[in-house]
Amino acid sequence: MKRIALIAVALVAGFMAANAQKFALMDMEYVLKNIPAYEMANEQLNQVSQRWQREVDELKKEADTMYKNYQADMVFLTDDQKKKKETEITEKEKEAQQLQYKYFGPQGELFKKRQSLIKPIQDDIYSACKKV
Repeated sequence: MKRIALIAVALVAGFMAANAQKFALMDMEYVLKNIPAYEMANEQLNQVSQRWQREVDELKKEADTMYKNYQADMVFLTDDQKKKKETEITEKEKEAQQLQYKYFGPQGELFKKRQSLIKPIQDDIYSACKKV
């Protein structure tokens, strides 16, 4: 009886060892910092992001200037002219917001650019990890 129990325990332990999962801990920050392609991709993303941010800031600055000019000239304008200027200012602000959303929104150009540049590098790292 003891022999059967011992054999059963040995078989169960063998099955458990065969089905054990492998896992590894990896410092992705260290790995990515040591991949030149990742550094180049990050640099490209930073340059594009800064260029797009300048475009958005320029539109916001234009809207701000329009508003300041409107405030300075408000006493000289008729009601129709005031409404027209307010509409122009509002449209310029909306244009800036739309451009910002287009570039930096959840599915914006920056997200797509990041996916196209960094995703292949991450996939290579993942496939290398699977081999280990």
